Amino acid sequence: MDFDRQRPPELITSRRNPLVKRLRELHAAKGRREQGLLLLEGTHQVQEVIRLQLVPRELVATEPWLGAHGDLLAALSPEVSIHPVGQEVLEAVATTAHPDGVVLTLATAALKAPPAGQEFVLVLDGLQDPGNLGTLMRTALAAGVDGLWLAEGADPSQPKVLRASAGAALALPIERMDRSALAQRLITAAARGLQLVAAVPPLADFDGELPVPYWHLDWTKPTALLLGQEGAGLAPELQALASHCVTIPHSAAVESLNVAVSAAPLLLERLRQQAP
Repeated sequence: MDFDRQRPPELITSRRNPLVKRLRELHAAKGRREQGLLLLEGTHQVQEVIRLQLVPRELVATEPWLGAHGDLLAALSPEVSIHPVGQEVLEAVATTAHPDGVVLTLATAALKAPPAGQEFVLVLDGLQDPGNLGTLMRTALAAGVDGLWLAEGADPSQPKVLRASAGAALALPIERMDRSALAQRLITAAARGLQLVAAVPPLADFDGELPVPYWHLDWTKPTALLLGQEGAGLAPELQALASHCVTIPHSAAVESLNVAVSAAPLLLERLRQQAP
């Protein structure tokens, strides 16, 4: 039912309402695939959807939230179905313990498609932690990455990843595939001129040599940066495809850096080298 700003729909107060069951299914990957929808939570996500000129399918919010955010409601397309709900209903629909009053759904088909001829790509192999994945998305977008290629690991459409990305997941072209498909994608990328750069700990072996400090690489060339999962690192079959191996020199007091922390200087080095 379309939202009439003069005559809003009836308040939903029962957790047995079919809307609750349908949106709770979006907590799981199976439900998101079957419905073709993402579940976004919080006022910031509403603001990002509007900023990116995306059209959500539904907005579900408490009456206090609706009353306090008339500016956001006015910015939404009239196609959006808006459902006022009680606080208990909202808590049943949301994945967070203390939702701030609103959730919305967005068709996965509405997300940004990967551009042809990507020149700067972040490749993540088997990253498991949703918080790290979301943080990496935000850093990648800030660094001007053209696309994100994922081999297995955490589902980029899960609500925790979407929240951690602070909206970056909605703006960054993302492709998820199995490791063999990713390996073929990297071979194709190298054939069209991308340097494949593997990031590893300082003392890692790379064809009998140590990796070079990351600032020694020419990042202005078309590049795919490969980062491995939190514990095991980059899969050997993917590292073997790398044309370059770089590291972030650091104190021996720690064995390695968190993958989300490591990505920031590596990705932003391209912008530094491109600066006049």
